[in-house]
Order: sequence, then C-alpha cells, then structure tokens
Amino acid sequence: MNGFFPLYVGFTSAITSKNKFCFNEFVFDPIKWQRKQMNEDFLDLSKMFNAVKSLVRVPSVDSKYKIALLASKQDHCLVDLLHAWQDGKLPVQISSVISNHDRVGNTHVMRFLERHEIPYHYLSKSKEKNVEDEILGLVEDTDFLVLARYMQVLSGNFLKRYGKDVINIHHGLLPSFKGGNPSRQAGSVFQFPNSVLSFLCFYAFEAGVKLIGATTHFVTEELDGGPIIEQMVERVSHKDNLLSFIQKSENLEKQCLMKAIKSYCELRILPYQHNRTVVF
Repeated sequence: MNGFFPLYVGFTSAITSKNKFCFNEFVFDPIKWQRKQMNEDFLDLSKMFNAVKSLVRVPSVDSKYKIALLASKQDHCLVDLLHAWQDGKLPVQISSVISNHDRVGNTHVMRFLERHEIPYHYLSKSKEKNVEDEILGLVEDTDFLVLARYMQVLSGNFLKRYGKDVINIHHGLLPSFKGGNPSRQAGSVFQFPNSVLSFLCFYAFEAGVKLIGATTHFVTEELDGGPIIEQMVERVSHKDNLLSFIQKSENLEKQCLMKAIKSYCELRILPYQHNRTVVF
C-alpha cells in the first residue's frame, strides 16, 4: 500500500471468543494513496483474512460523526461535552440537544447553544404523545446518540427503529449498582456538609465501599446491561461527605464519557458476542 506509514498495530484475541481483533493507526500520503483506493485496499485485505467487519476513517478527510446529545436536569456531562466540542477536543458534529427538562432561556447551557446555533428540543413526557417518535424524527440523520445523564429508559422498539449505536454514562460500576441512585446504594459513613445538602444525608450510605466509579456502555434492551466500553474509579473514605462523594462521582462520569466517545470516533471499540467489547 503506497503512502501507508503505520504508527500503531494492535492484534489481540479474547478467551471467550474465537475471533481475532486488529486495530491499525497510520498516517498516509493522499497523493500516493487516494481515499477511495484506501477503502478498496482495506476491503481486499479484510476478505483475505475473512474479517467479519472492517472500517476505515481518516479524520482529516472524512466527515465528522454527527451526534445528538440527550440529557435530563443534571448537566455536568452535557456542559463538559459542549465545552470540549467548542475547544476542538471532541471530534464530532453536534446536531442537537434533546431533553425532558425545560431549561429556561437565560442559563449557561441555553446561551451556549444559542451562540453556536445548536437546536435545543424540550420533549415533555405525557400520555397524549409518544416522545420516542419525536426523538426518532430529530435524530434520524445522526451517526450515533450520546445519553449525557438522560434519565429516561429508551425502549427496545426505539433501539430497533433507530438501528445505530447509543452510548450511555452510568454513575456507578456496572454490573453492580444498576439503576437510578447508586451513590445512595454505595454510600459510606457520612457527615453533614452544609444546610443545602443536609436533607440528602438522611439516606444512609449502606454498603460502605472504598471505591466509586463510572461506566460508559452501549445501550441495549437490558437496563444498564449493554456492552461496557470504559470504566473509571476513584477512592473514597470515611472522610468524604455526601458533597465530596457526588463531586468525585461527577468528575468520573465526565472523564469516562469523554474517553468513550473519543474511542468510538477513532474506531477503537470492537463489540463482540452480545455484551462484550475489545477496546484498543
């Protein structure tokens, strides 16, 4: 292959699978190796090895992945992604932000979206309308979806109709602490940080864990049961109160989601079987 200069070649296998997995990172000379020819060459190479799937992307040439961000009231992940996108650190095109929370106009998020002309869609849930139909109409031209703390369950019917990947951030280490409030489930002995958060501390921190974490995974019909992409952890102790506990958790969520999206855009994530991934 003229113009092919490898930077990294990864080759691995998994104990639970007969498949082999390969990831190549390279620079190329577009004069010696045209983009169309590159696709044909890699297609021939994949046939030679009987590859199940083969993908090639050239970030400097190919269009950026188009995504929609879905978020609820908590916006730490949403804000982090928007700022990373603004700074050129998130290699995607954000087509819209969709939420089940009605943000008022004069907020940091809304001002940011208006300034960058990113549409914001507030979709309230009611018996009279099907919110998932509305979402599908808004995201049909996207390449994948990101749930940036979107606290609504997407149905199996939605996932089948959308037909593309959906990435979610979960504020806990899956498969432990599934559901909506793992911070409460995983809590340790607490102190009262301040009057604003005091009422939350009435919830006892039952499990007394010493590590908290966040998980990014693909969304499937099984709640919080999709293939895991990335996990991050941080140590906690009896010295933490609820406020510091939540702050650490939110920071983990932001880092974990950001890394997963970047890995996805760089084709580093190779799903296999029904609930596993290889990540280069």
